[in-house]
Parts: sequence; C-alpha cells; structure tokens
Amino acid sequence: MARWGMVIDLDRCTGCQACVVACRQENNIPEVGPEQAAMGRGIYWMQLIEEKEAAHEDAHIAYLPRPCMHCDNPLCVKVCPVGATYKNSEGLVGQVYARCIGCRYCTTACPYTARYFNWYKPEWKPEEKKYLSPDVSLRPKGVVEKCSFCVHRIRKARRKAKDENRELVDGDVVPACGETCPSKAIFFGDLDDPNSEVSKLAKSRRAFRLEDHLGTGPKVIYLREGEWSE
Repeated sequence: MARWGMVIDLDRCTGCQACVVACRQENNIPEVGPEQAAMGRGIYWMQLIEEKEAAHEDAHIAYLPRPCMHCDNPLCVKVCPVGATYKNSEGLVGQVYARCIGCRYCTTACPYTARYFNWYKPEWKPEEKKYLSPDVSLRPKGVVEKCSFCVHRIRKARRKAKDENRELVDGDVVPACGETCPSKAIFFGDLDDPNSEVSKLAKSRRAFRLEDHLGTGPKVIYLREGEWSE
C-alpha cells in the first residue's frame, strides 16, 4: 500500500501560480467574488504564499506553494465530531462532504490554514460550466473543503494499472499542480517506496517540513533554496 506524499523544490518555484490555477480548474473550486475575498473567504486548495525578506523593492522574494499537508497525525481528524474528515490507509486525509456539518473545528485545528469553509452555494457562469471536471464532485454550501492530492487521479491510475495487470509504478500518478508546473518544482509519489523520486528527495539535506515540531507529520516536504550540495 502506498503512502502518498509531495516534494516541492523552492529553488525551482518561480511564483507563476500555474499550480494554483490548475488546481482550481481540476477540482471545480468556486470563485467567491471580490467582496468575500476581502473578508478572507477565498478558497484555495493550493495557495501560493509570498514572503519578502525586507520591505524595499529590491528585497528577495520567496514563494511557498501550500496544499493540504495530508499529515500522518492530522489534528483536523481528531476534532471533527461527526467523522467527516478521516485518514485512509494510504495516508490521504479525505473529506466526506455529505457528513460535514460545517462546525469548522477542523479549520481551527489545522496549523497550516489549508481548509476552507464554503459560505455560499457555488455558482459558475454558463460558459464556465462546460469546463467543470466530471471526475470531481461539486461541493454544496456549508461544508469544509481542501486539497485531496487529486485522489481521483490516483484512482484512475490504479484502475489503469489493474487493467494492464501490473502494479502502480513511480510516475503513474501526477496531480494537476505537478503536471502544470512549468519549472517542474512539484514531485509526487509513494514516500514508502525507497526507489521513488519523492522518497529520495525527502531524504535530501535540503528537505524540511512546515511546523514539523508540532508532531503533525506533514507529507508535503519542501526543499530549501540555494543549497545544492547533498
């Protein structure tokens, strides 16, 4: 059984936000409008966080793409009173939208602010509706949603491998963010496979995890900028 994880090389990230757009299109993420966005109600399954070293215009700018961390010890799962969020056997932290009561305990518990409450019924313009993905459900008003590591792509890859009478191999599953990234900064695969690219990169001297001291065990690993020697 796989333990899915992601490695993001910050030295390669250019801040183009292609991953953000691809994630939004792939997963039918609704727009909330400028007024709701100003209230902090934007929905980003993948969010690009910008950090400046100083206030002046010549300051170095760092970019941090932030999906759900799919923690090995997810705090969000511990606080959900109805079991609407859970961790499966492959380490994915999933959502059962039909079970969610919108109490938002999980959004408060998540130290990565990677969960979003859907305040209004999602709506799309007529010309946008024909581009909605049939592989991803449309979430109703009043539920919490987040990055799923493109779990539908994982299922598709597994079915294809089964039809071809073989096991999944490294590279069979590529999430939308990783496929679209022009600088190839995003890697995805089985962290428990010692031969997978993500497993090897996760052991790099450049590797770190966000807020790892909290004991959440995030399965998104970052590679520091500017450190090439291993």
